[in-house]
Amino acid sequence: MLEKKNSIKIVKFNPRYAKQTVEMWRDSKEQAIGQKEFHSFDNHLYFLNQILTEQFFVELALLDEKVVGMIAYNDKEINQLYTHIEFQGIGIGTTLLERVKAQSSGRLSLYTFEVNKKAQRFYEKHGFKIIGRGHANEENLPDILYEWISK
Repeated sequence: MLEKKNSIKIVKFNPRYAKQTVEMWRDSKEQAIGQKEFHSFDNHLYFLNQILTEQFFVELALLDEKVVGMIAYNDKEINQLYTHIEFQGIGIGTTLLERVKAQSSGRLSLYTFEVNKKAQRFYEKHGFKIIGRGHANEENLPDILYEWISK
């Protein structure tokens, strides 16, 4: 596994990776929350290419041209962070998160679904603290608002 991690490249999002990114994102999210994505694949592609990339920096983790992770962020917020289901647990999410922390304003917030215990453990391990709860998301699932403050 360590060999795979060492050959992963982090690159700025390029539309040629859009289809792969959305496939990975949908699979990872469905596994994490236990429900199917209700947006069509084409709508999800549109969201990535036309909306998300206009509002946030998007970076991809690539292994031999295969999208194995993605993060969408600005200096105060992480909007999306997903790792390919076959490549979780080898440090891809940590690598993406640490890059964003280093470029942040010193404070980052993000939401995760309450049902996604794996994500909660991940963020808490990386210094994020719960600052709120709600369910203001399209899935209408309870979520958790996390915040990280640089030391």
